[in-house]
Amino acid sequence: MAQTKRKRRSKHRGNAAGKVEARGRTSRPANLTPAEKKKADRQSARDARMNKPPTWNSALFKAGLMAALLFVFTQIGLFGGNTSISQSLFLSLFALILYTPLAYATDKFVYSRAQKRRAKTS
Repeated sequence: MAQTKRKRRSKHRGNAAGKVEARGRTSRPANLTPAEKKKADRQSARDARMNKPPTWNSALFKAGLMAALLFVFTQIGLFGGNTSISQSLFLSLFALILYTPLAYATDKFVYSRAQKRRAKTS
């Protein structure tokens, strides 16, 4: 009697510790698909963006954005009653002076932490 054909199974080999590891891609061509290429480009762009050291200009931009938002909120009346434009402007300028070094310190902390993590993995 003829034997039935069975589908060939892929081999899984265990290592010395007994862990079975999959072989990975064996049937795909070496060329990346457009989706994989897009993902790799996105990852490299993110790495380049996250690898930039902090600058005072970026800190000033972030602080200016927050100070402008604070000015708008004080004019709308979100933080209390009627505030004059001069009061809102003074508060926003004070916030700008206060937020700039805070934003720089935060950026510096995040950058140094990412650099430590990158050095640890590579």
